[in-house]
Amino acid sequence: MSAHFLVVDDHPLFREALQLAIHGAYPDARITEAASIADAKHAISASRDIDMVLLDLCMPGTRGFDGLIELRALFPKLPVVVVSALAENRVVHEAMTCGAAGFISKAARKNELAEAISDVMAGSVTLPQGYEPPPVDAASSANADIAKRCATLTPQQYRVLQLLRQGKLNKQIAHELDVGETTVKAHVSEILRKLNVASRTQAVIEASKIDFDGIRATQSAQPAAPLHVGGVV
Repeated sequence: MSAHFLVVDDHPLFREALQLAIHGAYPDARITEAASIADAKHAISASRDIDMVLLDLCMPGTRGFDGLIELRALFPKLPVVVVSALAENRVVHEAMTCGAAGFISKAARKNELAEAISDVMAGSVTLPQGYEPPPVDAASSANADIAKRCATLTPQQYRVLQLLRQGKLNKQIAHELDVGETTVKAHVSEILRKLNVASRTQAVIEASKIDFDGIRATQSAQPAAPLHVGGVV
């Protein structure tokens, strides 16, 4: 049976570039596309034979590593490879801490993309050329711990946490999720327990520490990598 890939990116041009890279390594591959995390969840649920997800981190309606963590929580056995223009060492490190099966820079050429995809399909871990683990300091250690704690949340708890970060009240969350306020309160209590915090505000602050802005604020400014879009443009 041919390999089945899910490409999750909101830019049609890059979805096309990834398709070319995938077919370079797997000519008979089946490819499903998704332009949002919601579409990705639907595609995975509708087709249980997907072998790998190729995920852009910066998706509409998500913050930081939300999309990656949500997919890993919902489908823990499905390899999710991040394909992103944000390839700074600390971003790569946090993505891997959040459960990514690999990380591919969007600056990679088409042949490099194909090789990286093949490596992950073969069971290896792929990382951007030149990647070096960031220094182990208090901030990076704390962020890794937060990411691990977030990964213990159930999909519904993680959704509640996302809505808390948007400033939603229990009543609003209950309406959006179509559940009772008592259920929301129970989820919030479990979120506080699992994140080891005492208040909703602290939970939001802790979760925000693994956003891109929080990570990049700890790094020195550096030029952005060129975007080759798989070497096809």
